[in-house]
Order: sequence, then structure tokens, then C-alpha cells
Amino acid sequence: MLEVEDLHVEIGGKEVISGISFRVPERETHILFGRNGSGKTTLLHSIMGFPDYRVTRGRIAFEGKDITRLPLNERARLGFGISYQRPPSIRGLRLRDMVHICSQNGDHIDDMAAELDLADFLDRDLNLGFSGGELKRSELLQLVAQDPKFIMLDEPESGVDLESIGKVGEIIRKLLERDLQRTRKKSGMIITHTGFILDYVDADHGYVLLEGKLWCEGSPREMLRGIRECGYEGCKECRK
Repeated sequence: MLEVEDLHVEIGGKEVISGISFRVPERETHILFGRNGSGKTTLLHSIMGFPDYRVTRGRIAFEGKDITRLPLNERARLGFGISYQRPPSIRGLRLRDMVHICSQNGDHIDDMAAELDLADFLDRDLNLGFSGGELKRSELLQLVAQDPKFIMLDEPESGVDLESIGKVGEIIRKLLERDLQRTRKKSGMIITHTGFILDYVDADHGYVLLEGKLWCEGSPREMLRGIRECGYEGCKECRK
């Protein structure tokens, strides 16, 4: 579904992503591990098409179509959806209105919000005064409404307390869940530096991103075990 080839990305004239290549097949969820500042968010934003992230070399393809120069709004129409690590607060825009903009079917907004414990937040300004867990559920409500083909989640466990992480993880699991034939309807990429999300999502493949480069890939749970035992510096030594 998604193919990235030899991707190089600059922000403000500085190269942050250096020669990354990987593929996410249809109906698979991949996990990207890495410490803060390693380039994980830059990679997701580049795939989504944010204009501040300049692709200087390489190619991004979605369902066989080259989208490297395609603007953000057209990528969203193709089926990309993203959840931010730190979503903005917008005065004067109600959560209800934002969900309606995203929604494939505006008739079920109240039902979707109730399922995510956000019914009382629909008529509040978007994300204004929301707690960490409420912010994540607000982001996920918009994704549920959009129903994208390819879901990108930026540090979904970041800023979420222990009481809320279970709810957030359950929502993500449902977004990416397998059907009765053990296949998924959607594909996704989740970035994390703690790995807590693996308690809720059965990921198919994992990568470690360090200093803007993919250092290794393999079984997500085996990689997480190695990171917990040796840290990210251990990943660098392992590759040597």
C-alpha cells in the first residue's frame, strides 16, 4: 500500500531524513521505534505531505501511484489519516464541526463521540483545555470519522495517564483490528519511543530509526525487548 524509496527530507535547509526505504503492504500495521529527535515525526509528516518538509531525493508511492509531489489535501482524499503527538487547539471551531468535516457520515457523530467518552466535548472549542487523554481521544474520534485507508499515529501513548492509556489503546486496536479471517481492513504506521502501544496493537513489522536513518527492522516485540534491555545505543552497537 505504501512504498518509500531512498527518501531524503530537509527542514529549514537541514537534512533530517537520510535515505530511508521501506514498504507497508496492504492490511499490515508497522511500528517505528526511536528516541525523541530521531526523525520519526518528520518521516510521518513527509509522508502526509506537510509543505515545511521538503523532499530533496527519493520517492513516496501509495497504492502504486507516485505521490511525492502531491499536496496534503489530495493525499487525505486518497485515504491518508494522521494523529498528531501535540495537536493544536483552535478557538471558535467546535469539536463537533471538525468531526463533521472529517466524517464520511455526519449522522453518527454523537454515537461515535459517546463510544470514545467525548459526548460532553462535542460543543467545546477543538482541543482547548483538553487533558492528554482527551486530546488523544479527540484525535482518534476525527480518524474514526474520516475512516482512512492508511492510518499514521504519532506517539499515541505520549501525554496519556495510566488510567486513559487503556481506552486510547482499545480505540486504536479497533481502528486497526483484524476481521474474522485474521486480516485487517486498513494499513497503518505507529511511531513510539516507549513501545507501550504494543500492549494493545498486534503489529506486523518493526523498525528502529536513529539519526534520520533506519538502523534495523524485524519482529516488533523482539526489537522492543532489545531496546528495553540495551537502550537505543545498544541498537547502534548491535548494527556495528
